[in-house]
Amino acid sequence: MSPDSSLPARALAPRRHEEILRRLGAHGSVSVAELAGFFDVSRETIRRDLKLLSDKGQLGIVHGGAARFEPSEPAMSLRSQENARGKAAIGRIAAGLVKDGMVVFLDSGTPTLAVAQAMTDLRDLTICTASLPIALLLCHVSGMRVHMLGGEVDPGEEAASGIDMLEAMARFRVDIAFLGGGALSPDGEVTDFTRAGAEQRSRMIALAAKTYFVLDSSKFAKLTPLRIPNFQHAAGVIVDAKPQADIAEALARKGPELMVAS
Repeated sequence: MSPDSSLPARALAPRRHEEILRRLGAHGSVSVAELAGFFDVSRETIRRDLKLLSDKGQLGIVHGGAARFEPSEPAMSLRSQENARGKAAIGRIAAGLVKDGMVVFLDSGTPTLAVAQAMTDLRDLTICTASLPIALLLCHVSGMRVHMLGGEVDPGEEAASGIDMLEAMARFRVDIAFLGGGALSPDGEVTDFTRAGAEQRSRMIALAAKTYFVLDSSKFAKLTPLRIPNFQHAAGVIVDAKPQADIAEALARKGPELMVAS
């Protein structure tokens, strides 16, 4: 029994909440069973704790526990320097799937920018993107034909979005698409921050002959608000490190292949 177990549960609740949030910060997710054992309290007590923290917007409830909740994504300028080595490794794996002569869709985001940087030795490619940094990089590469998909530019994402962008996507025959995402959830699926982003990525899964999500390990075990329809039809998810075993197993049940960059 824990040293504080003789104290009233109400008095211990703030200490539990602090420790729960600390563990979420360190690991991305927590389980009800693990927390109940650690605090020597009932699972129902832990579920009440998680519900209270969820109501405050400090975490998201998932089956059997909780995960960090990310309601919005930081601006691309803030993400660009995070885990640069891991994103570069993802880019190399993704670029290895591209063959000369392909039509390639590159989503906005820092992992897809790393894919673009790894593709500069390829030739005779048609690139479709809404990302300003990707278009600017590849339009200067010999043998690349870059199509900038139109729409209103989101200054935080540095990319076009909206109905015009969705309509422009449908005009292309795409061999392979590389998509970003908000998180790789504890349930083993890629989720998104906005309805527009989820819809755009869902349409690309349907349009492209093969689609791969590219996510670095900072996205593991987090929760973002929206599911991506058709996620299970993607060919794979390319990451820079192995996710937790339960996430990898859940992803395997969904269908897309897990590809870990060495």
